[in-house]
Amino acid sequence: MNIKELDKKYVLGTYGRGDVEFVSGDNATLTDSEGKKYIDFTSGIGVVSVGHANARVNKALCEQLSKITHTSNLYHIAPQAKAAEAIVKASGYDMACFFANSGAEANEGAIKILRKHGERDGEIKRYKVITLKHSFHGRTITTVKATGQEAMHNYFGPFPDGFVYADDIQSIEALLDDHTAGVMIELIQGEGGVEPQDKVQVQALEKLLKSKNIPLVVDEVQTGGYRTGEFTASQLYGISPEIITLAKGVGGGVPIGIVMTTLKNVLSAGDHGSTFGGNYLSSTAVCSVTEILNELKASGELEKTSTYFHSVLDGFYANNKKLFTQKVGIGMMCGLRVIDADLLARIMSNAKDNGVMVLRAGRNTLRFLPPLTITKEEIDAGFKALSTAVSTL
Repeated sequence: MNIKELDKKYVLGTYGRGDVEFVSGDNATLTDSEGKKYIDFTSGIGVVSVGHANARVNKALCEQLSKITHTSNLYHIAPQAKAAEAIVKASGYDMACFFANSGAEANEGAIKILRKHGERDGEIKRYKVITLKHSFHGRTITTVKATGQEAMHNYFGPFPDGFVYADDIQSIEALLDDHTAGVMIELIQGEGGVEPQDKVQVQALEKLLKSKNIPLVVDEVQTGGYRTGEFTASQLYGISPEIITLAKGVGGGVPIGIVMTTLKNVLSAGDHGSTFGGNYLSSTAVCSVTEILNELKASGELEKTSTYFHSVLDGFYANNKKLFTQKVGIGMMCGLRVIDADLLARIMSNAKDNGVMVLRAGRNTLRFLPPLTITKEEIDAGFKALSTAVSTL
């Protein structure tokens, strides 16, 4: 059997896979099993932040693999401690970290911190978590319920209680009460359509929550790791959340999930755990990726790349106003609103056929999450291919 036949026979059909098998990559360029090359404007849904087959990351991983891969969190893990130090310093916040394996697990950890913090806070048990409509927080039972998209709740109930959805940032205040354990938001909704929140409204919300001693959780699974220009979008928005969750891009392709929090003493030994979380391999990846990203930020290369990507995207948008209604996003997390869902599907298909990989997101959005190391040549080649893809639509 070939790979496609094996996949169909032995793998659960939970993904609508594109008919392509990638076998290698080099920065923002992918090669499939037939030898065809593609420009990758997706970075594996915001994961491969420093590019495919990054030599520095690969070297660090290989060196670690030759020594030790896993012992469990029952013992000290040097690269885990170093990874925690690196991301805390990059964030600028006074926080401590818990390591898991995915964004959903990180958000589960954040919710557990909120619930225990709420139970410790006086006689009234605070358990309610407020999230936003159109949000996305993961695929586990709890994080599916935390996700404010009703379509994702089909089939999987009954769910854990205590989740309430606000229409927008300004609607959150009316939902606060004595049972509110915390508020969880994305500063830029990714799966919800690359929708940035208003900075002034977010800052007002933070001030209100601090006055009521209600923790704010910012889900930065997609925005973390300099995706918006700063290590966290929270820094960009000028806020200081009690909890930040990270995943995707900070691991550069190795599975990772991280909870960062100022509430350092809420969880005690035995309250939470992970067999694989932050093991030698994944935490080594975090150390290497964060070091590379810090250098890109400090040198100004990150800003130059983002500026150039947006300039080319702006030109593409201006030349195709009949297809798109709005440009959205911040930094290297951006998108174009397409006039309807059918057209978006055709753009996606044509783009792949013409050698450029793009993403879809809610609200009929063509989404771009390129590697932060993407070159000008790769940007130009990608938009040339995308222009060809839409030229017949």
